[in-house]
Amino acid sequence: MVFPILARVSAVLLVGVTLSAPAFGATTACKNTQNFDSWLDAFKKDALAQGISPQILASATPDLTFDPAIIRRDRGQGVFQQPFLQFSDRMLAGYRMQNGQLMMKRHASLFARIEREYGVPPPVLTAFWGLESDFGASFGKYRILRSLVTLAYDCRRADFFRAQLFDALRIVQRGDQKIEDMNGDWAGEFGGMQITASDYFNNAVDFDGDGRRDAIRSIPDTLASAANFLRSLGWEAGQPWIQEVRVPAQLPWDQASLTIQHPVSQWTTWGVRAAHGQLPAADTKASLLLPMGRTGPAFLAYPNFKAFLGWNSAFVYSTTVAYFAARLDGAPLVSRGAADIEVLSPQQMMELQRALVKHGFTVGDIDGKLGAQTRNAVREAQVKVGLPADAWPTAELIVKLGGHAKPAESVAQQSGQPQARAQTSPGRAGSQGARPAQQQPSGFRLPPLFR
Repeated sequence: MVFPILARVSAVLLVGVTLSAPAFGATTACKNTQNFDSWLDAFKKDALAQGISPQILASATPDLTFDPAIIRRDRGQGVFQQPFLQFSDRMLAGYRMQNGQLMMKRHASLFARIEREYGVPPPVLTAFWGLESDFGASFGKYRILRSLVTLAYDCRRADFFRAQLFDALRIVQRGDQKIEDMNGDWAGEFGGMQITASDYFNNAVDFDGDGRRDAIRSIPDTLASAANFLRSLGWEAGQPWIQEVRVPAQLPWDQASLTIQHPVSQWTTWGVRAAHGQLPAADTKASLLLPMGRTGPAFLAYPNFKAFLGWNSAFVYSTTVAYFAARLDGAPLVSRGAADIEVLSPQQMMELQRALVKHGFTVGDIDGKLGAQTRNAVREAQVKVGLPADAWPTAELIVKLGGHAKPAESVAQQSGQPQARAQTSPGRAGSQGARPAQQQPSGFRLPPLFR
């Protein structure tokens, strides 16, 4: 659900496919060695051996066909590279805030029951619901079995999608869904929370008591299944997730990492202060989250943030969902920080990545994308050259590493909007704590409205 987790499942590598259907493109990272029909025959035998009934396989067969459009979508999607402010501005449009508040009010008694059962508060579930499907308004148009069989055949992530395909068939066999009702995202996620088949099979619950786990049409099942999934990702009831903070001009910036936690008392010793309200207990563990470096927005991420990252390890997405939940819980707009935060272009990022590799740092693919490995490499390089180690890439770092960088654009220049400095307050997330964040191995998939 929702992004092995593969951000939940988008990809950045280009792959060629050899089939009985028309063959795809030239340069490939892997190559299929079996035609689709032969592969499907072998898959069906394996499915029978794993307990999928002949009747289910027969009814599924019309959907078990190869779709070249899925491969094109899979090839063409890369990591969404907008910085946090630009991405969150886009995703948290005013209507989505209003609709989220409306949904929490409309389903207040249901949310209260779910929180009593699973410990997940309404703003968190509402934030995921809003970003994943616009509160159930956008499920996707792709046939789930066709998407999964196509991706399971493809050589690049065959094992992951093969398991998803088995679980999709098990969902039908268990009576939760009919094949004709399973429509969703091209990568095989579906329902109001756009969860993967395996996350559905393992975490869906029958919260409306009708005898089926229906996380497509039933709002109670959809929300409770999401809460059950978050609990499986380590959600702790009554604990916070993120809180906006103010940081001083000087700080051990290399400690600002989601892989590093300190007690709140240590952060306050270093000069970190709540932007609004109070910080939680002094012994509460927290990571300092600087999505756009030391001059941009700043948050303390508390242990529950790990559930956001487990749901979708893409850094900008998980941070945005957590921030959306805080807003729904009463927090005002986040302070935007400095007006001139520079943002490297993809070409500049690639130049920086090449320079980092030349100096012995590990960045993963040289792809112009600020992924987890590149962030870590940037932090290490900043320490080496004597820059504040906040893991935010800059033109100055490129120059320090021997490259030639043109001046980078600011966020305001990229978005074409003024860089207004808004205020933010913590709400429930701020006063009680926050949850941790992470990053997806191969990039992350966009929520349905942007695919």
